[in-house]
Amino acid sequence: MAGQTLTLTNLEKVYFPECGISKGELIQYYTEMAPYILPQIAKSPFTMVRYPEGIGGASFYQKECPAQAPSWVERFRDPHSRQGLTYVICDRLATLIYLINLGCVEIHAWASTRERPDYPEWAVFDLDPDPPSGSLEALRVARWLGEILLELKLKFLVKTSGAAGIHILLPLAPHYTYAEVQRGIQGVCRFLAGQRPADCTLERSVKKREGKVYLDYLQNGRGRTMAGTYSVRPTPLATVSAPLCWEEVITGVRTEDFTLRNMKERMAQVGDLSQVMEDKSDFSLLLHYFT
Repeated sequence: MAGQTLTLTNLEKVYFPECGISKGELIQYYTEMAPYILPQIAKSPFTMVRYPEGIGGASFYQKECPAQAPSWVERFRDPHSRQGLTYVICDRLATLIYLINLGCVEIHAWASTRERPDYPEWAVFDLDPDPPSGSLEALRVARWLGEILLELKLKFLVKTSGAAGIHILLPLAPHYTYAEVQRGIQGVCRFLAGQRPADCTLERSVKKREGKVYLDYLQNGRGRTMAGTYSVRPTPLATVSAPLCWEEVITGVRTEDFTLRNMKERMAQVGDLSQVMEDKSDFSLLLHYFT
């Protein structure tokens, strides 16, 4: 890998027992998807969520770069961290595979970069359906939000979370602080919840949002992460956080149909839908109209 040497271990270990996917197959998936994943995370601090025994075993978060990480692994020391945390920067294939070999099933990176850590390069509407609501209800809310964004002529990407939720990402020029971005997203969410109170809510109490789609604007915070585009999720079917066509948002899809084993075929059919993130949305419009 471009001069870097890696020793991969336990490639036959089954990480997803229900569908028989091994650690080696997971590494193969990320190797093939690296050209689409790396451009989105290559400059951002990476948070590890490790499943060393597969998704059926214990998992843990790890922000600190492992002490034994190879010297060629790029690092970022967060100047605002009281603990002096040093994060991994996943800027190349070798680093990505190193992290997967450690048991990182998912891709979790900041919205901001090491160069401008206080200014996110994307904003997110995180739509989390509370049972008995599910992915179809979340997609319906995504359609309503998308109609607002289309009216403002803003660029955005709708993707499955890889579970029941839906994410809407807005690509940003890094001119706005996390506080400003959170305030703008909260304003849109508050407006929609006021228009559709039977369907969605900003209520943080789980007991008070039963059956509704929770609009989690708080995900727009410094250091907060979520499963990235094309990230595998620790689900029985090894589902993937998959970008959607707008037509799929309108007609509805089964989010569990997007998996590690069929993503290559989907890419051949629809291409890399995440390319929309290369454009930038005029976030000042949200701040003007919704705050």
